[in-house]
Amino acid sequence: MYNVLIIDDEEPLREAIRIVGDWEHLGIEHIYEATNGRLGLEMLSQYNIDVVMVDMKMPELNGIEFLRAIEKAYPHLLTIVISGYNDFEYTRQAIQSRVVDYLLKPIHRQDLNQALRKAVDILASRKQSENEFISQNITLNMSLPKLKEKLYLSILDRSFKRQANTALLPLIGADNPGNRFGVSVLRLLNRDEVRRTRFHGDTELMDFAVTNVLAQTSDERLSCFSFPHPRREREVISVCTLAPGQEEHMALLLAQVTQKAVTNLHGLFGMVVSAGVGQPCTDVVELASAYADAKALIHSTDVLKLEGASVLHTAPRQMIKSEEVQWTDRLLLIQKDAQTGQANRAKVLLNDLLKSLASGSVFRLQDADRLIREFHFLLREAAVELGASVSASSQKGAFGEVERVAEGELTADFTSFADYGQRLTRMLELYIAGVQHAQAGNQPFDISDIKKHIDRYYFEDIKISFFAETYFLSREYLMKLFKQQFGYGIHEYVQKVRMDKAKELLSDSSLKIQEISDMLGYKDKNYFSKAFRNYYQVSPSEYRVSLQ
Repeated sequence: MYNVLIIDDEEPLREAIRIVGDWEHLGIEHIYEATNGRLGLEMLSQYNIDVVMVDMKMPELNGIEFLRAIEKAYPHLLTIVISGYNDFEYTRQAIQSRVVDYLLKPIHRQDLNQALRKAVDILASRKQSENEFISQNITLNMSLPKLKEKLYLSILDRSFKRQANTALLPLIGADNPGNRFGVSVLRLLNRDEVRRTRFHGDTELMDFAVTNVLAQTSDERLSCFSFPHPRREREVISVCTLAPGQEEHMALLLAQVTQKAVTNLHGLFGMVVSAGVGQPCTDVVELASAYADAKALIHSTDVLKLEGASVLHTAPRQMIKSEEVQWTDRLLLIQKDAQTGQANRAKVLLNDLLKSLASGSVFRLQDADRLIREFHFLLREAAVELGASVSASSQKGAFGEVERVAEGELTADFTSFADYGQRLTRMLELYIAGVQHAQAGNQPFDISDIKKHIDRYYFEDIKISFFAETYFLSREYLMKLFKQQFGYGIHEYVQKVRMDKAKELLSDSSLKIQEISDMLGYKDKNYFSKAFRNYYQVSPSEYRVSLQ
């Protein structure tokens, strides 16, 4: 059974498609609807959609922008374009986006169902290909290293099914009952600095260099396969296999290979690493527990003892917990002072907290990560309360800068406790600067300025992002404030002004409808007519006749 999403701002058209589509016969179970491309993208993230039917001219995010957006995010999604305008630009974009079909309005039953049948046939063909013999999938879909990485990750996250992957076990030596397995985990503590200074900011090049170093340090008796964790950017995993005959030496061999790798990474690239080695195991699925143990050893690293040198944990030991420093209340006080302009007092409180942590017997890496996450969360929430833009994609505004840098600070470099303290201090300084900038920028702001702008420039392409960047305020905050003040959403008000002006212009019989469309900022006469009909339930021509 398949799911279809219809994206069109005209409710009658969506209803017509629902009526004429032969859904049950085509095996289509759910039909979802969205009124514009932006909402369509949101629904794609919420539901498992197989086919999208999209109109080309819509508010907020049109069909061309939508197709371009899903090319990267959903490269395998099937699309059917629907448009009332046989325009070459749309057709070209549709071809570039590899759409299944291109239908012109009004939609005919036969054309619609033929397009849907074509999409369903493609989906069925894909499903059949996915169920073919496993060796064909290996050849067609992925390289051997990527396949091994995928297998190991499924083992480490405990989603591996032995019965379903029997044919793949020889690739990782899991078909030989005499083999032994081990895993070591490396956390790159100064990853950002090394990437910037040694690899010109190229993450892929750095990852290749690191895994290449690990491959070269493998012992001839110990076969190791290394790869960066795809979801944890500072983590590198090395899984090792030992053939029968050296079982009693595996723990030592694994520790030696990891130590050599850590030493070489520091010597070649200046990398500072915290590494953990799990206990060897006889069954490949036991690597999940060994991986968890290795991670726990890394988490136990004492940040107070980090002095720019790598740390290697090779065996289980008593985990010493960080002394209970009650930082939550202190963070809330820091947040409050920073938000209310008490910058110096906020910095003093943060400095006191760092002194309390430094005076303790141990401060684990795991607790350091948790503290910096909580601190970032509180600062970000405070920024949102001020109505400031904290979008990582924002290119303007102080809070945009806070978010872009602070997001990186969550996993930022620190190779000593002094570095760690500087990271927290920098986050606070950026936030305070954002508060001061926002307050300075917000003082002359009046929501009626936006209304005045729309009243004057209603014929232009008005975007909320323009106002958000102009006043350093979030899109959501502006929309909420405008609605509270004037009873309309910003887009609704633009439409209202244009439609009011349309009535006024239509009363002048000397003006052609095409001219009125141009004066109102519509790029196409037909789109203006459609908008007018949706708003007043009559076409511009019918309204003009009614005035006579």
